[in-house]
Amino acid sequence: MKSLKLVVAVAAIALLGGCQSKVEYRDATETETVTVDFGSSDLQSVAAKMVDSMLTTPSVMVLTANDRPIVFVDKIKNKTSEHIDTESITDTISTRLLRSGQFRFVDMTKVETVRKQLDFQNNGGLVNPSTAIQFGRQIGAQYMLYGNLSSIVKQDGSTKDVYYKMTMRLMDLETGLIEWADEKEIRKQKNRSFLGL
Repeated sequence: MKSLKLVVAVAAIALLGGCQSKVEYRDATETETVTVDFGSSDLQSVAAKMVDSMLTTPSVMVLTANDRPIVFVDKIKNKTSEHIDTESITDTISTRLLRSGQFRFVDMTKVETVRKQLDFQNNGGLVNPSTAIQFGRQIGAQYMLYGNLSSIVKQDGSTKDVYYKMTMRLMDLETGLIEWADEKEIRKQKNRSFLGL
């Protein structure tokens, strides 16, 4: 009985000693598989797929052949059961599209801040009127880029399966026509070991 207690005590000490944490830098583009939740690898995969698809679709290639269309990005709707920072997805996609040199963007999230600044310049009495930016001079967007992120989660015993689908569309604001649409699917599965790890 004493030897069994000794073995249990040694095992517990070894287990507790193995629970030390260590922080290290990793490659941000490296595949992360900590959980089945939506993560950085999924964000990068979705953004790359959407940008590549949009830039190589014939209808979009026609739009950008002789012009840099002005786009605004609507926040991606999170239709999953997880808390996912969809603003991060839209930021990555719009940044990649802007860096392609084929699009220009207006930032609808800053409209109120811009309005306050223009009001200050034109009505505050502190800015030289000849250098103040006038109201009504901004350029309107021609297209809207928007999308949805949805998921289906299934669990059976120790197996959890998560399916994600990201859908995006580019709409012509004047006509309401969809000029481009695509989707990216991701499926992740986790099997819990008999130890519950």
